[in-house]
Amino acid sequence: MRRFSKSSSNRLSPDSQRLVTLAQGLTLASSRLEERAWERSLDALIHKSLKGSHQETLDAALEHLFRSNLRAYDALLDTAEANSETCDIEHEGSHYQALLIALPILAWTRFSIASGPVPEETRRALAAHLHGHILAADTRVAIAPTLYAIDQLPRNHAETHTLAQRLAQAAIKGTQVKPPANPPETAPFLADTRYLLAAVAAPSGAALFAWQESLQAAGREQALEQWRAQATPNIASLLPGCGVELLLPEAYYVACREADKQIRPASIRAAVHFLTNTLGIEPSGLRAVIGSFSEEPVGGRVDEYRIGFTLRQNPEVVYGVVWPLYDQEDEDEEAITTFESLTTPEILDTDLRTPLEEIIALLRSCGVTHIKRHGERFPMEFCDDCGAPLYPDPDAELVHAEMPEDTPSSTGHFH
Repeated sequence: MRRFSKSSSNRLSPDSQRLVTLAQGLTLASSRLEERAWERSLDALIHKSLKGSHQETLDAALEHLFRSNLRAYDALLDTAEANSETCDIEHEGSHYQALLIALPILAWTRFSIASGPVPEETRRALAAHLHGHILAADTRVAIAPTLYAIDQLPRNHAETHTLAQRLAQAAIKGTQVKPPANPPETAPFLADTRYLLAAVAAPSGAALFAWQESLQAAGREQALEQWRAQATPNIASLLPGCGVELLLPEAYYVACREADKQIRPASIRAAVHFLTNTLGIEPSGLRAVIGSFSEEPVGGRVDEYRIGFTLRQNPEVVYGVVWPLYDQEDEDEEAITTFESLTTPEILDTDLRTPLEEIIALLRSCGVTHIKRHGERFPMEFCDDCGAPLYPDPDAELVHAEMPEDTPSSTGHFH
């Protein structure tokens, strides 16, 4: 769930106030007919804001509802996302509906994870695999010529709407899309997500995905299996020196959220692999120190866990991993966690584990047996110089993660 600054203004413009009113009306609807009436009005006003690039109108309404009515906040956020990733286009007398989709890639390495231009030949091959395994028969697709890092994706709903419109026009008309000029630099991580973005278009009312045509929800699993088998070689060529795992291409926001969750276990495995190979030790020679972090340490919810790695007999933190919490996971932290679940989380069904239990199980599966968890809640503190997160050491001090001085220079740039 999004967090807002406490210092923001509470004054709303007329359009922001109207968005608030419509979202509240939607949550109070007592029938589907009433819901759809509220949705049509909400869609029209959101579309007006997106078309005019008035992101501040949406942000003000969202912030107001976040503080006053979480049900209405969720309704407005869902509607804003839906409108920014979809569009209706008329071309040569025909009407099309289009959806912005993301093709998420989990990547891990001891070196660097690439981003940037994607050759046309690779995009053609991936488009063929999309048509063969993911998309419905009567669809058109355009893939953006860029492999995106997370900090290069559209920053808000208005930017997402603009990109969706450009790619949808390209899909329907069969034209090319220019890559973004001067994309932001990417921060180096051992494990990170990369994204290909595309628009899929179909005649209005027609199916967009193969599982819609077959009316089989289980078709998603088969489509993912085939997508991984066929598309992995093409995508691996974009990420030399990396291990990769492809996730299911889906609607933009859903796919990005799923990638955010799935990269977390890969980050822990990559960290242990990196440290053991770089420092020449066994996993049992590492210690993991886990801390709960919150934007409101007193009474607030847990926003993320941070795991600091030290050598078994040394208190200095040499590397750190952040495990953010999403959706209702912060609510799960209030559940009673038994001593047995923390000491032997492997015995639990993976669907029943809390995030903390999952972290401990992952560390143990990687061979890290010395694990310390601090019971206190820490503030979200970062390094004043470089902005890196600070991690808990064995004495519950928040410190910068620093590799030993004799670490090979080729890996020294990772925090």
